[in-house]
Amino acid sequence: MSFDPRAAWDAIISSPMFGLALTLLVYQGAVWLFERCGRRPAINPVLVTMIVIIAVLSVSGVTYQTYFDSAKMVHLLLGPATVALAVPLYRQLPSLIRSWPAVLVTAVAGSAMALISVVVSARLLGASPAVQLSLAPKSVTTPIAMGISERIGGIPSLTAVLVVLTGVAGAMFGTWVLNLARVRSPSARGLAFGISAHAIGTTRAFQEGETQGAYAGLAIGLAGIVTAILTPLLIGWLTHI
Repeated sequence: MSFDPRAAWDAIISSPMFGLALTLLVYQGAVWLFERCGRRPAINPVLVTMIVIIAVLSVSGVTYQTYFDSAKMVHLLLGPATVALAVPLYRQLPSLIRSWPAVLVTAVAGSAMALISVVVSARLLGASPAVQLSLAPKSVTTPIAMGISERIGGIPSLTAVLVVLTGVAGAMFGTWVLNLARVRSPSARGLAFGISAHAIGTTRAFQEGETQGAYAGLAIGLAGIVTAILTPLLIGWLTHI
């Protein structure tokens, strides 16, 4: 019996484990590349994984829905992974208690600036009202951002893409920007990553240290709450100034 490469490939992609195996293998390869390149932020494992998987799906003709259905386990693990952020937060609890006023002020100011700056910039660049509304919550985690976008009249699917791009950009360039600004405090760096680049930025913060990661994890939740409150209040004013 002769070997049929096409039949073998069809058998692989029809496997219920195809998406999971592809995601884990590509991500592990991306982490290896990240380490081999000296942990350079530009070689972000999440970005590399996204590019490779998109390329594989495009070349192979596998639909996104087929991939997603076979990679649901990764999606299901997002909840436990988020809850696991409580562990480093607990370890940093004494520090968090001492600095809670500064943390709250930073969360409110950072979230407000992220919202105002992106909407005003989009308007000055000629973006449509729908795009401006879709951009408004781009700095918070995807479920919250999509809910806010839908509520204020944005395009949730576009917001989801913008959230991912924001997180990847923050993870790639955040370290460079913070170093340029001479931000040395681990807690300040963590808050900056969490507020500006949500979960993807938090992974970069953990690569710098546990303190940075703990504060970034806290910032994700605070930024989500603040943005959910501020966006409906400010968006009407921002889109008409």
